[in-house]
Amino acid sequence: MKRFRPLKRFRPRLGGLRTRLLIAFVLVALISTVTATALAYRESRTAVLARTQDAFQADVRDRVDSVAPDFDMPPDVRTLTAMADSVSSGLSGAPLVVTRYHDLTASSDGLADRTRITPELRASVRSSGRTRFQRVEYRGRPYLVVGTPVTYDGGRVSGLEVFAVTSLLAEQEHTDALLDSVRGGLPPVLGLAALLALLAAGTVLRPVRELGRATRRLADGDLDSRAEVKGRDELARLAADFNTTADALRASVTDLRDQEARARRFVADVSHELRTPLAAMTMVTTVLDEDAAQLPTDAARAARTVSDETARLARLVEDLMEMSRFDSGAARLDAAETDLALTVRGTLELRGWTGQVAARLPEGIRAVVDRRRVDVAVANLVGNALRHGAPPVTVTLSAAAADGVVVEVTDRGPGLPPDALDQVFDRFYKADSARTRSEGSGLGTAIALENARLHGGTIEAANRPAEEGGGAVFTLRLPRHPRQPGGQPDGQDGAGRETATGGGVR
Repeated sequence: MKRFRPLKRFRPRLGGLRTRLLIAFVLVALISTVTATALAYRESRTAVLARTQDAFQADVRDRVDSVAPDFDMPPDVRTLTAMADSVSSGLSGAPLVVTRYHDLTASSDGLADRTRITPELRASVRSSGRTRFQRVEYRGRPYLVVGTPVTYDGGRVSGLEVFAVTSLLAEQEHTDALLDSVRGGLPPVLGLAALLALLAAGTVLRPVRELGRATRRLADGDLDSRAEVKGRDELARLAADFNTTADALRASVTDLRDQEARARRFVADVSHELRTPLAAMTMVTTVLDEDAAQLPTDAARAARTVSDETARLARLVEDLMEMSRFDSGAARLDAAETDLALTVRGTLELRGWTGQVAARLPEGIRAVVDRRRVDVAVANLVGNALRHGAPPVTVTLSAAAADGVVVEVTDRGPGLPPDALDQVFDRFYKADSARTRSEGSGLGTAIALENARLHGGTIEAANRPAEEGGGAVFTLRLPRHPRQPGGQPDGQDGAGRETATGGGVR
């Protein structure tokens, strides 16, 4: 059963949920405050100006109506000046008053400054015959200009017009002060919004973090990991769904583990039970091989076939037993300090490969390894290259930089198919699926890899570039000291020697 691959640990980032909630709350508070401030400022300004302009218009009309009967018509410049002074003196703040009759104009300040009285306002007063007003800006200051016609005898327009100009600076200062006070209250509002956002984020993220921790524990292989369910909201339902999924996963994994354990026991039991009859069959085939020369041709061919198939079956049984020891965790290292050059050279000599393999084995490279298991791994790789590659086959021993050793087996054959690189160490895998029967069992590279892993090392498969001659490259990497504590040997040297002729993959 393959272990779960642990998930990468979560690291808070700037774009995390807490940060996004905080930003969202602050933005909502900011937009709401700015909008409310703008609306309040507009309404306050409108109310202040409306009150001021309505009051000033009423005062101007009342004052004009009260003083107009005291002046003769048609007026001259002196009369217009006196009327402007009289109207101005009766108004609060003594504003500028300009009187106009056809082409004659006079003002209460004696300068007849008409720049604040726009032609549009004069035309509106003349055409409508009613009181009109206009807000203007003069030299950077706001002013209110009110114009009204002087009428006699029940509304008859006399042609005399009166314009009064008053400053709106006090009203502007009042509304500006209101705006400043609202601006001053903006930072506390944003701070309160941020505090509320942090509290809300904590309430929302607490169950999310708990669910994340439970998920990571489950991914690390803790099938009993569960999330605590609190409340009845969406997060509580999510936690409940997670727990339901975890229960189903635990049940499935437990069932798969039971099935795998039963399958391993079955293979181990069958392999063990086959050893005794296979031993007897091997003795019989040995006798048949010795007497094959005296047998008829067909009988001799049948005897040799039975002998070959019995030997192949014996190797398969031994390979299966070796794999079952790896699966059950019964395989142990019998590690000792070893001269690797001597070990690899002995592997080649024992199997009669010295003349077929070019060995580059520098002296002095030593490591603490299980010599038998290294022999098995190297023999499987070299045998695989000899069967499925093309000469020259080369074995190179070197010292790795990171306190390790490397054994590289290369050939000049066609190399491995691209889709075989990821499956070359799978059990019973053969790159040529049409070749259902071959000399090997298909377990050789898998056993080699398991022996490497038992030392804390690994084996890598690759293809040599075509410009360098092509061919497959198998690289065995071992640490100088095994990561697994050494144990007693399992006493199955025969299995190791037999797996050295195990199946190839190409």
